[in-house]
Formats: sequence, structure tokens, C-alpha cells
Amino acid sequence: MNKLRIKLRIAALMGFIGVALGAFGAHGLSKRFAGTENMEIWKTAVFYHLVHTVVLLTLALAAPPRAGAAYWSFFIGIVVFCGSLYLLALSEITVLGAITPLGGGALLLGWGQIFFKARHA
Repeated sequence: MNKLRIKLRIAALMGFIGVALGAFGAHGLSKRFAGTENMEIWKTAVFYHLVHTVVLLTLALAAPPRAGAAYWSFFIGIVVFCGSLYLLALSEITVLGAITPLGGGALLLGWGQIFFKARHA
């Protein structure tokens, strides 16, 4: 399987998971999250998950091969940033909030890589 196909499949899987978790939050967790800030945490995770999944798809389809570092930074950022927020909302283990900025840093790194690669385009 070539690299493009792998990146497209990862982006598709991330999109599928993002939509599924959004629906699960809206329909399966609304009672559990009632009266807490957990629904807002969940919505933030879903928002960042889906926005950056679109970036993954865009990078896979339209970016030159040298954008690979940005692609993987976004992928890691989605997993760590959004994943820690999903787990925080479900478990209320507040120490997970300390992991979230690492994922946010990976997302910022991805955007920075695009910014600096664009100078040379």
C-alpha cells in the first residue's frame, strides 16, 4: 500500500471516529453529562478532532510530499489533544488535563510547519 493511500485511510478513519464520537456525545452522554462542564469538554474535543481531520485530508490530497511532518504532527495532536479531552470528560480524572497541552503543541507544530513550508513554495 502506498503512502498516499495510507494517509487517506488514516484521515477517513479519523473523520469516521470524530463523527461517531460527536453523535455519541450528543445522544449517548447528554444525561450523564447533565449539570457538568463535561459536555463542553466533549464538544471541544469533537470540534478540534474534525477540524484537524479536514487538515489531514487536505494535506494527504494536496500537499507536496515534504508536508509529511505536518501531517503526522496533526495526527499526533488529534490523538493526544482530543483523546485526553475525551478521557477527561468521561473519567473526570483531572490529571489528564496536564496531557492536553502536549497534543495542542503538536497541533501548533503542524500549523507552524505549514507556515514555514509555505515560504518555500
